[in-house]
Amino acid sequence: MDNMEKLVCERRSVRTFDGRELTADDKEKLCAFIETIDNPYGLPIEFKLLPKMGCPVVAGTELYIGAKMKDSPHLNEAFGYAFEKLVLYAQSLGIGTVWIGGTMDRGAFEKAMELSEDEVMPCVSPLGYPAKKMSVREKMMRKGVKADSRFSFEEITFWNSFDTPLTSDAAGKLFLPIETVRLAPSAVNKQPWRIVVMDGTSHFYLQRSRNFNGGRIDMQKIDMGIALCHFELTAKEQGISTEFVIENPNIPCKTEAEYIASYKLKI
Repeated sequence: MDNMEKLVCERRSVRTFDGRELTADDKEKLCAFIETIDNPYGLPIEFKLLPKMGCPVVAGTELYIGAKMKDSPHLNEAFGYAFEKLVLYAQSLGIGTVWIGGTMDRGAFEKAMELSEDEVMPCVSPLGYPAKKMSVREKMMRKGVKADSRFSFEEITFWNSFDTPLTSDAAGKLFLPIETVRLAPSAVNKQPWRIVVMDGTSHFYLQRSRNFNGGRIDMQKIDMGIALCHFELTAKEQGISTEFVIENPNIPCKTEAEYIASYKLKI
């Protein structure tokens, strides 16, 4: 994938497709890319194309992609990271996607995925070419979650503690990796990520929203996986060498944000 900033800025959730099937070339490229997808937790994830499926909030395609993995610690973060890699690659091919975790017949999709008792399928996405115009329903859904609205850089990024916002000007070479996190998609656009930069390390925290409780499938930890994906891929593209670690710095936080993981700058 090239130009993460461009992909992130241009990509949007697509629920209205133009009815065309994916070309054989695009499907071949997508399937080849799936074989390369990894995640920083090293957890295996199995992707599967699902034809002839449907969802009440999607029109114009019957092709979906799902992914499943064994129930294990960090499954949600790993899933979010890996599935977002797929989403961004699809965007580079001009293929539309939308994260779907609830508005679907979960039983039907889990059956199509051949899910076993010890496996989890957190989300799926339709695949297709975006229609030239969004449906009225799609426009209303985007308006309802303020899909194009984002917190400011200073609202999600901090310096040494949660008491001191980090400005975009002061972020230096970390600006673009963090900016692509700021622009990332999240469940009903809650944008739960917070980043504290300390001693060359970016510590990622989950600021949980009301009505989003943790569980086997934790949509906001999936969102954190998306954030980690954006940060790491953008840093790599910018020539910034980082190391993924889980080392809780125990930074005091009045809002009880939950530590997720960190990226250390390599010198």
